[in-house]
Amino acid sequence: MKKEKEKVICGIQQVGIGVEDLMTSWKWYNRHLNIEIKVVDDEGVAELMLPYTGGKPQPRHAILAISQRGGGGLEIWQPKGRKVVFPKEPLRLGDYGINICKIKARDINEAYNYFTDNEIAILSDISVSPFGVEHFYIKDPWNNIFEIEKDDYCFINANRVTGGSNGVVIGVSNMEKSIEFYSKLLDYDIVAFDKTDVFDDLGDIPGGKCKIRRVELKRSKPVCGPLSDLMGNSHLELVQNLEIEAHKTLEGRWWGDPGFIHLCFDIRNMDKVREAAKALGHDFVCDSGDNFDMGDANGHFTYVEDPDGTLIEFVETFKIPIIKKLGISIKLKKRNDYKPLPKFMTKLLRFMKTEVD
Repeated sequence: MKKEKEKVICGIQQVGIGVEDLMTSWKWYNRHLNIEIKVVDDEGVAELMLPYTGGKPQPRHAILAISQRGGGGLEIWQPKGRKVVFPKEPLRLGDYGINICKIKARDINEAYNYFTDNEIAILSDISVSPFGVEHFYIKDPWNNIFEIEKDDYCFINANRVTGGSNGVVIGVSNMEKSIEFYSKLLDYDIVAFDKTDVFDDLGDIPGGKCKIRRVELKRSKPVCGPLSDLMGNSHLELVQNLEIEAHKTLEGRWWGDPGFIHLCFDIRNMDKVREAAKALGHDFVCDSGDNFDMGDANGHFTYVEDPDGTLIEFVETFKIPIIKKLGISIKLKKRNDYKPLPKFMTKLLRFMKTEVD
């Protein structure tokens, strides 16, 4: 008997970052975070995000890139034809939305030395997090905060200090509601840590000296799906700041304005994801339909809001271009929902590596 299709959350595909100058930001993330395999480079119009772009389509230029060492990528997104709006006040830990992007590092001391030598703003010394992981925090030139975490996962054994995204830190207003959302819809169903305190390792982050409820969520299910070897494991950190009047990170601004704009998951069987989202009261707020082209890639994307309005994207990928000039691509639509692609196929992505000046 043929097995009925089910929702499959394969892993974190990418974290979206709104920027003012795409090429400047792309060069920085490529050079310093090793996000160097350019999967998509597309200039067009965002026609489907109307609730978040002032009610009308907005031109934009986006680059989606990943790391050879594996992990989630970054989608660097520049609105075009309008002046971007920066936050009125700096983000504080616990503001509603994505506060921090986690980045994998093979050797935490080597990573710390690299960022020091390259005069990148470091927000903390190396320490062991309450989750038992060596880590430290940095800030990019546009005030986005990244947490560098010790993580041995490696997709392609490239000589790189860091890999891709290992998760995110999300500010929430009601911890119980958020735990339910992320555990039931996104499958981060293990509460690995839950404590309220003033945490030493957060002290140099804006808002980090406050009393904070801090929760780490992990998955009980192993990652699976055609691209799962590329993405690897991840974890989510939810923070509820008990001492500030928190605000939404995009308050008074549009999606695509500077800062972290969404968290994207690679999935299989979009209809089943929709059923699960509706059952939780979080139906899709945007839906591309199942034949959406972004550059030479093709798939189906949708969005939901978490309980505080943070945008979560789902992408069911059907085609990834590999060597455009030769018309070579990886086609995923008919692939097994659970089995990773053979490594020789996914490792073809290294041919899309882009060097920057």
